[in-house]
Amino acid sequence: EVTLEESGGGLVQAGGSLRLSCVAAGFGNTLDDYAIGWFRQAPGKEPEGVSCISMSDSSTYYDDSVKGRFTISTDYPERTVYLQMNNLKPEDTGVYYCAAALFGRTYHIRRSDYDIWGQGTQVTVSS
Repeated sequence: EVTLEESGGGLVQAGGSLRLSCVAAGFGNTLDDYAIGWFRQAPGKEPEGVSCISMSDSSTYYDDSVKGRFTISTDYPERTVYLQMNNLKPEDTGVYYCAAALFGRTYHIRRSDYDIWGQGTQVTVSS
């Protein structure tokens, strides 16, 4: 069984930083075939794509709302994808999910491409 498990969420003041982690398990040698993405869901809204990374070539994509503030990276031997979030804003508040897309592209992030999801971790940014 393939699973994704997020951690690292919390409460932080505006301007602060958090680092989220996503551990991928059960993928074996197929992890290279996936893109791992981060999505966030604000209360009452649909999940929106934030960033994604290719596990084969480490190419990345960022939504305009987080460019220059968030950095996605991977520790492949540890099967972990990180999302470093700096200069956080109250509008970054939400549940953050990592998800996997088989043969996922990194020139965009489209929710329908992702069919393996973690349980999410809450990020709250106070003003």
